[in-house]
Amino acid sequence: MVQSRIAPAMRDRNNVAIAGLRIAVGILFLIFGEYKVFGTAFTLGGGFQFWINRFLTDGAYPFMVPVLRNFVLPHGTAIAFLVAYGEFAIGLALIFGLLVRPASIFGLLYMLTLLLSSNYPGPTAPFWQYFGASLDHLVPALCFATFIFGDAEKAFSLRSHLGSALGKQKT
Repeated sequence: MVQSRIAPAMRDRNNVAIAGLRIAVGILFLIFGEYKVFGTAFTLGGGFQFWINRFLTDGAYPFMVPVLRNFVLPHGTAIAFLVAYGEFAIGLALIFGLLVRPASIFGLLYMLTLLLSSNYPGPTAPFWQYFGASLDHLVPALCFATFIFGDAEKAFSLRSHLGSALGKQKT
């Protein structure tokens, strides 16, 4: 009896699991975007430029060094705002389950950009160390890929909630 009142998408454990992962990643991005959007240290106070300089010092992939030096740093404030509002928007999209695929495409591109900007283990590192050095950006990138190719909006999303509510009104 109770089972029949639960939306079909909510009965599928895979839908619920991917929705839980989607919401958890969304909360992380909302947290990281929130302090950047509602504070000024990252966007106007040099926080973004600090991180880019640290990436340059600590190990960007060699082909990214000129991009970071010659494009990103000179346009640092504008890109800082793009990063801040982008993280915040990705977080909201994932939490509410709206525009998950477009948000995940941008999230994947962002994670790959961060990975190549900050996780270079060095030219003499064994192949496997490239993966070990990149786990902090590779894991969210894999989550975003899952959201792109999966059906991450089926459960616990505003879209699924509105769809089931509209379906109930028609009957």
